[in-house]
Amino acid sequence: MRESTWVSLLLLLLPPAPLWGGPQEPEPEPERGPLQPYDLLYASGVAAYYSGDYERAVRDLEASLRSHRRLRDIRTRCARHCAARRPLAPPGAGPGAELPFFRALLERARCSRSCQSQRLGGPASRHRVSEDVRSDFQRRVPYNYLQRAYIKLNQLEKAMEAAHTFFMANPEHMEMQQSIEDYRVTAGVETFQLVDREARPHLESYHAGVKHYEADDFEAAIKYFEQALREYFNEDMECRALCEGPQRFEEYEYLGYKGGLYEAIADHYMQVLVCQHECVRELATRPGRLSPIENFLPLHYDYLQFAYYRVGEYVKALECAKAYLMFHPDDEDVLDNVDYYESLLDDSVDPESIEAREDMTAFVNRHNHESELIKSAAEGLGFLYSEPNYWISYGGRQDENRVPSGVNVEGAEVHGLSLGKKSPPKIGRDLREGGPLLYENITFVYNSEQLNGTQRVLLDNVLSEEQCRELHSVASGIMLVGDGYRGKTSPHTPNEKFEGATVLKALKFGYEGRVPLKSARLFYDISEKARKIVESYFMLNSTLYFSYTHMVCRTALSGQQDRRNDLSHPIHADNCLLDPEANECWKEPPAYTFRDYSALLYMNDDFEGGEFIFTEMDAKTVTASIKPKCGRMISFSSGGENPHGVKAVTKGQRCAVALWFTLDPLYRELERIQADEVIAILDQEQRGKHGLNINPRDEL
Repeated sequence: MRESTWVSLLLLLLPPAPLWGGPQEPEPEPERGPLQPYDLLYASGVAAYYSGDYERAVRDLEASLRSHRRLRDIRTRCARHCAARRPLAPPGAGPGAELPFFRALLERARCSRSCQSQRLGGPASRHRVSEDVRSDFQRRVPYNYLQRAYIKLNQLEKAMEAAHTFFMANPEHMEMQQSIEDYRVTAGVETFQLVDREARPHLESYHAGVKHYEADDFEAAIKYFEQALREYFNEDMECRALCEGPQRFEEYEYLGYKGGLYEAIADHYMQVLVCQHECVRELATRPGRLSPIENFLPLHYDYLQFAYYRVGEYVKALECAKAYLMFHPDDEDVLDNVDYYESLLDDSVDPESIEAREDMTAFVNRHNHESELIKSAAEGLGFLYSEPNYWISYGGRQDENRVPSGVNVEGAEVHGLSLGKKSPPKIGRDLREGGPLLYENITFVYNSEQLNGTQRVLLDNVLSEEQCRELHSVASGIMLVGDGYRGKTSPHTPNEKFEGATVLKALKFGYEGRVPLKSARLFYDISEKARKIVESYFMLNSTLYFSYTHMVCRTALSGQQDRRNDLSHPIHADNCLLDPEANECWKEPPAYTFRDYSALLYMNDDFEGGEFIFTEMDAKTVTASIKPKCGRMISFSSGGENPHGVKAVTKGQRCAVALWFTLDPLYRELERIQADEVIAILDQEQRGKHGLNINPRDEL
């Protein structure tokens, strides 16, 4: 019975054949010579850069980018080729009904491996790269190295082009923005001449269409919007093909997976299907942004329906309006438009015969089928899934052309942006500050107003010089590289090494005698002191709990500090996803949405750089800059009202105790609760010794 259930599920998992795509592609021709792995070329280029061989750096970095693009192209072409050559035909009825499916599956796998090996000039396994390398290429890090190398070679315009390409995906890089401005002034190049070498065609065409539409050049607008749609559907196919690559399973290691045949196939396929379903969000998100353009795909048809109307193409206007209604069937303006366009048709044309655009009908049908399949599979396989709202209705076009009669829409904003754009983040509680600091010797430095923000405070002398030295000393005995960031040595920048340790680990090491127990206890005690200060100063009516306690050190790596223009920690908010372009902070996973307050307690100042900075929500405009020093503490509310980051540490090691707090006891830090228990045991042991009047020396 169980097997037949999984067979039925596998039948459901068969994807419907695409309703577009044109003729089948011919058998791919083999490439001459093997494609070189882009990670090896990238590593060679970086090594050449640091050795001062900038010509070789440029050559290898450019080659790595070409190889990366070529690899994506090959994988995409092979996926599409094999989908056409080896369709997964539904199996027949009766015993062995699943065998045709598995035959097709095995033939598809063989075809894919053969196609890629043929085009790559060798096994595809040579091109499997690490997560760090994939991340660097996604963040366009090679272009950062390229711009530096081009500067060394006095090729200013190429340096500016590489810098601009990097900046488009890293808008939080204030130094890079300044570098581009310096390049532009020096070279005399206007901003509009800058080229994004990784620009996505469908986004470029869409924005060109909006520009012509706003200039009332409707013929040109139609041209670019139609081009944007063709490019969108092509990039959608590429995105979906790339989803068929290796998947990351959070719950288990792939090689250690113990599920049966059908479970393994179903688990893996659901990962792929969810990835493909999310392509609509991926294609609507600009590089370096966290949130997609609202209502992105439907907006193409909303613009087109009026543009076609203005050039007298009423049938096409009606097709586009009906396509838009597939996303928003209750949109009153567009429903009125449909009636109006139908009234303009020739008597020989039956309005009922005109349907929504075929490309959109096929797309929406597939998207809805996927949604239903994922939801039903989630119930059967026992994983959590919540369908996102991909087509936000208030992201509709808002202008005087919203309806053909030209009625103005009050309060209309920029074309294509939401009329109901959210206001800056608000804190869901009374904002107060100025409460007592509780401890002697603590010096008040600045409040929120003096730090140009909300819910901010800067204090000095929270630690003594002796306590700073003791904490710095114990740090060297308990720190682990990459602690807190899944072991990544340089999670925020390749130019610094990151080390960390939790309070429970410190107490464990102290109890085992690997570090002085007194020093480990100090880590615990000063974090509790900071919690009480934050709770008192901000005059909170309820208890503040720890959500994470972390001792962190950032060390500048020698030989990698020349002309740095990155940040030690990019601009971010602690409980929401900062979107500088939209001037918004999205309070949704993977952000730690339950965090309410944050604090940083500094242990030293014998380093260069490393200033803590607050910015506006644009992640560029600095509102306050704070130089760390022993005993200094900065505390602030954790939301989008307080974007912050850390400037590059260019020499030495910067150490601090980082603290995050929550008002919700459900999100208390588990390790902190365990640390509390350890402290209680130690205190009980100490009281027992005093009660028995035992001299600790006598125990030795």
